[in-house]
Amino acid sequence: MSMGWQIYGALILFVVIYVLISLEKINKTILALLGGSLFLVLKFLTQEVAFLEHIDWNVILLLVSMMIIVGITKESGLFQYVALKTAKLTRGNPVLILILFALITAGFSALLDNVTTVLILTPITILIAVELGISPIPFVISDALASNIGGTATLIGDPPNIMIGSAAGLSFMDFLVNLTPFILFFLGVYALLAWWLFGRDLKVSNERRARLMEIDERKAITNPRLLNRSLLVLGLVMVGFFLHGALGLEPATIAMAGASLLMLLSGEHEVEKFFHEVEWGTIFFFIGLFIMVGGLVEVGAIERLSQAVLSLTGGNIRSTSLLLLWVSGLFSAIVDNIPYVATMIPLIEHMGETLGHPAIQPLWWSLALGACLGGNGTLVGASANVVSAGIAGRSGYRISFLEFTKYGALVTGVSLLFSTLYIILRYF
Repeated sequence: MSMGWQIYGALILFVVIYVLISLEKINKTILALLGGSLFLVLKFLTQEVAFLEHIDWNVILLLVSMMIIVGITKESGLFQYVALKTAKLTRGNPVLILILFALITAGFSALLDNVTTVLILTPITILIAVELGISPIPFVISDALASNIGGTATLIGDPPNIMIGSAAGLSFMDFLVNLTPFILFFLGVYALLAWWLFGRDLKVSNERRARLMEIDERKAITNPRLLNRSLLVLGLVMVGFFLHGALGLEPATIAMAGASLLMLLSGEHEVEKFFHEVEWGTIFFFIGLFIMVGGLVEVGAIERLSQAVLSLTGGNIRSTSLLLLWVSGLFSAIVDNIPYVATMIPLIEHMGETLGHPAIQPLWWSLALGACLGGNGTLVGASANVVSAGIAGRSGYRISFLEFTKYGALVTGVSLLFSTLYIILRYF
C-alpha cells in the first residue's frame, strides 16, 4: 500500500469512526477501540509505536488516579453536605440557589473534573429543586454549563486540558496563570447570564422554603473519619499540582501517589471497591482514540492538514489562534470535544516544528478555550452535558437536544466573544 493510499485510507476510517461516535448510536468506547484495532490491523502504525509513542500514559494515569480519589471522597458525604449547606444559606431563594450551585459546580469541576462533578452534584440538585416544588431542568442545564466553564480553568478540570497539558508540556501553574483569571471573570458574566436565562421564572412558596430549612445537612456526612482523611489527601495532591514543576514530577505521578495513599488510609481490604470507581469505559475510549490519532500522524495525514491550515492563515500566529478558537468552539459544540482535541494536538505540534514552539503558545490556549467552552454549544458537545441530561432523564425530567441547545449556544457564543478579546489582549 503506497503512502498516499495510507493517508486517504486512514483519514476515511477515522472520519467514519468519528461520525459514528458523534451520532451516539453505538457505544463510543467500542467504536474507539474498534477504530484503534483496525488502524493496527491495516498497519497504519505498529503496536509498538502506538503503545510507546502515541498512547499518552500521563493522561491515562492522571484520570484513573483522580477518579479513585474522588470516588472515595464521595463516600464521606462531603459533596452532599456542601450542596445542602449552600441551599440553606440562601434561605431557599431559588435564583440564588441556581447561581451559587453553578459557581460551586464550576469550582469542583476545576479541582476534580467536570464529568465526576456533575455525576455527584446533579442528583442533589434535582432533590433540592423537587423539595422546593420547581422544575429541576433549569438547575441541571445551568450546572452542566458551569461545569464546562469551571473545568476550563485548570490542567485537571477537563479531559481536553489534561491532553493539551501533557502534549505541550504545560504545567498546572501554566494553566492557573493563563486560563484561571479569564475563567473567574467569565463566571461572573455567566452568573448574570444564568439569572437572565433561568432566574426570572423561578418562584417558590414560603412553605417550601421552610421545609428546605428543616433539612439537617450534617446528616449528609456519613463517615467523618473518611472525610478528614480525604480532605488531607486532596489538600496534599493540590499542593503537589501547584509545585509539580519545581518538584520535577508529572501531575499523573502526584495523583497516583495521592490515590495510593487514600486507598491505604481508607482500608486496603476494599481495593476492588476503589477500582470500581474508575470509569473504565472512558479510559479505554482514550486509548482507542490515541491509537487512531497516532495512525494519522504516522501516515503523514496530520502533516498535510497542518500545511493546509498554515497556508490558509499565511503562518500568522494571531490569525491562526483566532481561527483555531472559533473552529474549536464550533466543532466541539457539534461533536464530543475529546476526539476533536486528540486530532488537533499533533496538528499544532507540527505547526510548532515549522513556526517554532515558543511562537505557538497562544495556539494551545486557543484550543483549550475553544474546545472546553465550545462544549456548551449543544447537548452532545461535552460529556458533562450528556451525563447531566441522562441523570435528569432517569429522574423523570427529560432534557431535549433543542432545550439544552437554546441556552448552551447563547452561552457558548458569548464565551467565545470574550475569549477572542482575551486572546488578542493577552498574547498580541
